[in-house]
Amino acid sequence: MRHKVHDPMKDELEPTVKDAPAKDRKFVEALSRGLDVLRAFSQGSVVMGNQDIARITGLPKPTVSRMTYTLTKLGYLSYSTQLEKYQLDSGVLALGYAYVSNLRVRQLAKPYLDEFARNTNTSVGLTCRDRLSMIYVENCRPSESTSLRMDVGERLPLATTAAGRAYLAAMKDDERSYLLSAIEARNPDTWPELQASLQRSFDEYQQHGFCLSLGDWDRSVNAAGVPLRLQDGSLMVLTCGAPSYLVSEERVKTQLAHQLAMLARDIERLGV
Repeated sequence: MRHKVHDPMKDELEPTVKDAPAKDRKFVEALSRGLDVLRAFSQGSVVMGNQDIARITGLPKPTVSRMTYTLTKLGYLSYSTQLEKYQLDSGVLALGYAYVSNLRVRQLAKPYLDEFARNTNTSVGLTCRDRLSMIYVENCRPSESTSLRMDVGERLPLATTAAGRAYLAAMKDDERSYLLSAIEARNPDTWPELQASLQRSFDEYQQHGFCLSLGDWDRSVNAAGVPLRLQDGSLMVLTCGAPSYLVSEERVKTQLAHQLAMLARDIERLGV
C-alpha cells in the first residue's frame, strides 16, 4: 500500500540554520542559487520550464535561465526540445547514490531494520533532514506485507510526521526555534493548532524518548519516530508506521514506539 500525501510545506526553498550565510564572505551565492534550482525539482514536478523554476525558487527568470543552461552543460539537467522544459539528469543520481551507498549507518542498520519490519509488520525507515523535510535514506518492509511503502528519497514534512517531530524534539533549542519560525511562516493560518501539537510531541519525547503521529500527517497512518545520534554529532531519525487498519494507536503508543526506541539504542551501540 503506497501513500502519496501532498506536503503542505511545498516550495520550502529557504535557508536552514546551517545554510544561512549571514553575509559570510566565503559563501558562494551563485552556487547556492544553482543548488536551489536543482532542489526545485524535489517539489513534485518531473519536468519544469524556467518560469516554473523561477516561481518556486523566487529567483529572477534571467538568473534561472543561466543556471539551467549551466546545469544542463554539466549533466545535472537535461532539456526536452519537444516540451521546452528541463528535468533532472544522471549527474544528480550519481551524487545521490554516492551519498546513500556510502552512508555507514545505513549499511550497518539495515539488518536490524529488516528484522524489526518482519517482526512488527510495519514499514521501518531511516531518515535525515533537508530543510523543512525529512528524507528517507533507507526503508524496510515485509515483502508480503500491505504495509506503508516509502521509497528512498521520498520526503516527509517536519511538523506533522513522527520522523520530523522526533528530529525537532532532539535539536538544540536555538536551532529548533529557527526551524519552528520557518514552519510558522509557511503555515500562518494553522500555526496555533500546529504549535500546540508540536509542543505535545516535545513533551512526549521528554517523557518517553519518542514522538508519535497518529493520523496527523495522513489520517490513515499511525507512526512513531525516535532520534538516532551518530558519533560524528549528526542527527537522524528512525521511524516505523503502518496503515491504521493494521496498527492501532494503542499498539503504537504502548508497544511499537518503545521497541523502536530500543532499536535506536542498539544501532547507536554499533558505533556508527
